[in-house]
Amino acid sequence: MRKAVVTGGKRLHGKVAISGSKNAALPILAATILMHGETTITNVPNLLDIITMIRVLRALGLRAEYFEPDTVKVYSNGNVKHVAPYELVTKMRASFFVIGPILARMGLAKVPLPGGCNIGSRPVDLHIKGLEALGAHVSMEHGFVIVKANKLRGAKIYLDFPSVGATETIMMAATLSEGETIIENAAQEPEIADVAAFLNRGGAKIEGAGKETIRISGVGRLNGNIEYRVMPDRIEACTLMIAGAITKGDIALEGIVEAHIEPVIRKLQDAGVEVIVSGSQVKVKVKDGIKATDVKTMPYPGFPTDAQPQFTSLVSLADGTSVVTETVFENRFMHVHELKRMGADIHIEGQSAIIKGVKKLSGCPVRASDLRAGAALVLAGLAADGETLIDDVERFIERGYENFIGKINSLGGDFREINGNHNQ
Repeated sequence: MRKAVVTGGKRLHGKVAISGSKNAALPILAATILMHGETTITNVPNLLDIITMIRVLRALGLRAEYFEPDTVKVYSNGNVKHVAPYELVTKMRASFFVIGPILARMGLAKVPLPGGCNIGSRPVDLHIKGLEALGAHVSMEHGFVIVKANKLRGAKIYLDFPSVGATETIMMAATLSEGETIIENAAQEPEIADVAAFLNRGGAKIEGAGKETIRISGVGRLNGNIEYRVMPDRIEACTLMIAGAITKGDIALEGIVEAHIEPVIRKLQDAGVEVIVSGSQVKVKVKDGIKATDVKTMPYPGFPTDAQPQFTSLVSLADGTSVVTETVFENRFMHVHELKRMGADIHIEGQSAIIKGVKKLSGCPVRASDLRAGAALVLAGLAADGETLIDDVERFIERGYENFIGKINSLGGDFREINGNHNQ
């Protein structure tokens, strides 16, 4: 278990580039199973989750290689194994995305129930219902989901909740089905539009991705001899914007898409942060203090749940009382206990955190409960007095942020990995 220490009290300043999106790259990698030939994907972040997905593809019989600095090449000749490896899928939830492409290509898929961050109930029921609607027979056996279909056929599918994963699973499976598939109440996250754009580049016929209704006209084959660039990581951008704000810094982020991060921009402005967007660059500057403001997470285009823990760290230092309401994941306040150990004044009432701003936080040993909680604790540590020791950085930070330590330090932060014992 690797550890890192953050020394607080340094204002972040300077410029840094945003990496490619983890949450787009993972389903795009899964979608290469649908392709014939060699697919080249660029702007792929070098992360542990990406390496895990590459290993899943290799286990399924594809040739997949990571080329520095940000390119993955995947070659598929059509011979895909139908059983996904237990030890990899249970390590990372996103690897469950392979179920739709394997089914569409082979007519049979056997995939373990997934693992991942423990931030609440994220059942695969909607994935399964969608595949059943396309004509698959689904059964459970020894912890595996087994789906079979001689031929998938287009259907009209209404999602009870706009699940990102279910939308992507159904969309990928439907690309090779017979007839038209309509997904209603689809998730509208930008990553879904990115996956659809990738599939369309290979010959799929998908319309409306990123909107409430998606239409997919099935095709017989997808051509993988393409190159595709993954969208920028909007959650990394939001995290670094909040890092600039919480340290009362002056930073610029290169390679953003304004529409993707607009909900967080607006809330930062409500909190008294100066945010200026110019093309693909966003500048964040704090002249005075942070003002209290309320936040409620919602599916896109609302405020993203993946930025909630970081924003909670920010308003714990605001002037006044803020209310942060979490509507997406029921267990996404597990970072609050650690923030309270650092001196934050936070009280949980149901789905909401009541946060009375304090003058300062104090560094101490903390333990992250999930990926975004880990980022939130780093941000709190950047603003705290003294040192904040964070356990298990590879699992709860490096899984989702490319070169996070390097980027923070390039902006003037003091964030370093340590070996062995560290005395506070």
